[in-house]
Amino acid sequence: MEREKKYICPMHAEIVQEEPGYCTICGMPLVAKAMRGKEEMSAPRSHEHHGGHGEVGDPMEHHRMMAEDFRRRFFVALPLTIIVLILSPKIQEWFGFTVNLPAREFLLFTLGTAIAWYGGLPFYKAAKGELKTKNYGMMTLVSLAVLSGYFFSVATTFVFPGESLWWEISTLVLAFLFGHWVEMRAVLGTGNALRELAKLIPPSAHKLIGKEIKDVKTDELGKGDLVLVKPGEKVPIDGEVVEGESSVNEGMITGESKPVEKKKGDGVIGGTINNDGSLTVKVTKTGSETAIAQIMDLIRKAQETKPAVQKLADKAANILTIVAVVVGSGTFIYWFFVNPQGAIFAATLAITVVVIACPHALGLAIPTVTTITSALAARNGILIRDMKGLEIARRLDYVVLDKTGTLTKGQF
Repeated sequence: MEREKKYICPMHAEIVQEEPGYCTICGMPLVAKAMRGKEEMSAPRSHEHHGGHGEVGDPMEHHRMMAEDFRRRFFVALPLTIIVLILSPKIQEWFGFTVNLPAREFLLFTLGTAIAWYGGLPFYKAAKGELKTKNYGMMTLVSLAVLSGYFFSVATTFVFPGESLWWEISTLVLAFLFGHWVEMRAVLGTGNALRELAKLIPPSAHKLIGKEIKDVKTDELGKGDLVLVKPGEKVPIDGEVVEGESSVNEGMITGESKPVEKKKGDGVIGGTINNDGSLTVKVTKTGSETAIAQIMDLIRKAQETKPAVQKLADKAANILTIVAVVVGSGTFIYWFFVNPQGAIFAATLAITVVVIACPHALGLAIPTVTTITSALAARNGILIRDMKGLEIARRLDYVVLDKTGTLTKGQF
């Protein structure tokens, strides 16, 4: 069957487009995936390490690049925003100090332009994707607020007298850059936890070829291969014992503190530690079938799920965008046509409405907290299969543990 190519966000699996672009939620470049009917086909592994913004790449590499991009833009915008705040008449009035520089308005224009266009570029790209899909969300609202405030401030600087909004749009851009940087770092933290989990698998194995032992890379093993696991070594891959007896410490996988006796016919899990005897193991599972791979997949899928509060925030952002446009337009119409106070006065109030309507906390707090939560959980050995579980957990009254002490320190 012919495969159809789709473009999917590595972080938000619900974002799927026909053409290349950027995620409408986080602004990340979309990754190409081959689709067969409704089944998603992962891109070939041979391309995983190319990274960059190509068609196929490692999702964690994308997260790393986006985190670095947001960090760089944040630290460029930060000192510029501080200068804008110091030079802004309104801030000086509030805090009771005065700083007058020659061509202050032109300097504010220069700094504000740099912040609005360099710092706000990722949000404009994401907003473009939202507009294409008619899914108006936080990026549309942020872009609308920043750009409307920017062009109004340009007009008050060069066209007509009025109170500019340079400090408002600068702090708005700075806040969202910081929030997205923190969110990307949290996702990378989960990725680091996944890499630590992957380290449980030894890089090489003792493959039995006839009566000879040959050391090979673990990922070169196939089903049916025989491997020798010596005392004190890690089991390289999931399989079945065909010869030998030993005890195996499976605590790193199951949490069970007591070593499990293994003999012919028993199954063993890749990443567990063989204790006191040699085992000959026949490989029964490889790749995504292994226990470690499935645990890692659970963590990845947890990142893709959204708690109800996040879905509510997304819906609120969509509604708020429309409300901001309608109320801003209505404000201008009222003060210009119904109760005429002049175009400048009407435009000032209309733009102010749009800028104020942009909710920093709604756009940043919820996704950042949920992402950090899952990252912290992964690093502490807690697997969250669905973010809804976090909301359910806060209503728990009792936790019932079995007698084996699986959830304790794992010590005798």
